[in-house]
Amino acid sequence: MKTLIKNGKIVTKDNQTITCDLWLEDGIIAGMGKDFSDIMFDQTYDANNQLITPGLVDVHVHLREPGFTYKETIKDGSKAAARGGYTTVCAMPNLDPAPDTVEKFNAIKDIIEKDAVVKVLQYAPITEELRSEILTDQKGLKAAGAFAFTNDGVGVQTAGTMYLAMKEAAENNMALVAHTEDESLLFGGVMHKGEVSEKLDLPGILSATESSQIARDLILAEETGVHYHVCHVSTKESVRVIRDAKKAGVHVTAEVSPHHLILIDENIPEDHGYWKMNPPLRGVGDREALIEGLLDGTIDCIATDHAPHGFEEKNQSFLKSPFGIVGSETAFQLIYTHFVETGQFTLEQVIDWMAVKPAEIFGLTAGTLNIGQPADIAVFDLNHEEKIDDKKFASLGVNTPFTGWPVKGATLMTFVDGQLVYNKED
Repeated sequence: MKTLIKNGKIVTKDNQTITCDLWLEDGIIAGMGKDFSDIMFDQTYDANNQLITPGLVDVHVHLREPGFTYKETIKDGSKAAARGGYTTVCAMPNLDPAPDTVEKFNAIKDIIEKDAVVKVLQYAPITEELRSEILTDQKGLKAAGAFAFTNDGVGVQTAGTMYLAMKEAAENNMALVAHTEDESLLFGGVMHKGEVSEKLDLPGILSATESSQIARDLILAEETGVHYHVCHVSTKESVRVIRDAKKAGVHVTAEVSPHHLILIDENIPEDHGYWKMNPPLRGVGDREALIEGLLDGTIDCIATDHAPHGFEEKNQSFLKSPFGIVGSETAFQLIYTHFVETGQFTLEQVIDWMAVKPAEIFGLTAGTLNIGQPADIAVFDLNHEEKIDDKKFASLGVNTPFTGWPVKGATLMTFVDGQLVYNKED
């Protein structure tokens, strides 16, 4: 089937915007240009002079199935991703049961194949049941299709276990992806330790809870040669040690989430679970360091850490609410509005961090607009402002403090392998 997306605009390598039509056929981009009048197309979509980008790539989402389908399902989570302009997402393994064997992993793959509307790549755990010291069968899980290995949701607490896991991952040419959190430094904390935690009389989380484990892991990554990827960096100390490690030649990459780029703990108005996330919102100096880290290449990409929860469990105190906010449907809009519109980032940089780089660092065939590449495409409206409305979310989760915020950059259409999987007009 031949499909035409006409009257679009794309961003070039020098941040220039040019008019471009896209010819899609058999799941790939068959042509890019301005005049395909001699070709008979089966269907045509009008981009109406709006932005066309490669489909966004999110290396950090929680789809909650199996085990927590009241929070999210693979079907609904993938629809949320499509609504946000994402065509490839990588799903974390903190599930019940965790996909720590080939049999359990394949059971999730079957659900993905049946229900997902975007490309879902599944992580496998580093250790059995996420919290044990027993390594999973990395070779078997790699053969089954594991994207990478992570215990996201909990940090690997024992250095010896992390060393052995890294050594195994390096031998298998697989990335090891780390949620870094030294639980011995948590002390029951539920938000960033600072003036706001004191004001709200809530136990604080030290910055060192994150950064100290990153420092440990970077030494081990240097020793083993593994590709070590740091999830949701949030502190200035973490940025510093990652920057130093990169200069030393350690194979480390890192991600940051939109909420840590936009919000700080001082924005938290009350003791309410919608503001509770892990890692927590940090201080102004941390936020500045994250932005600087993106700009200088210390941090490689932006990932949402989309973490849906049930309505009742999030609408309570920090002390009782689970960690996490949703992000798939709001990430591009928030980053565009708060950074491109204000001149801090260029549109080219944002596309790089949200599509190109996440695909590059994990070796994915995604994230580019090139002839012969998969026709994974998003179309965004950069002109019209609207408020974030959780009643329109495709996700089962609505737990975000950004509801009601005015933004530009709504997704108009999303295509996966040339097939329309989201249309704002529907």
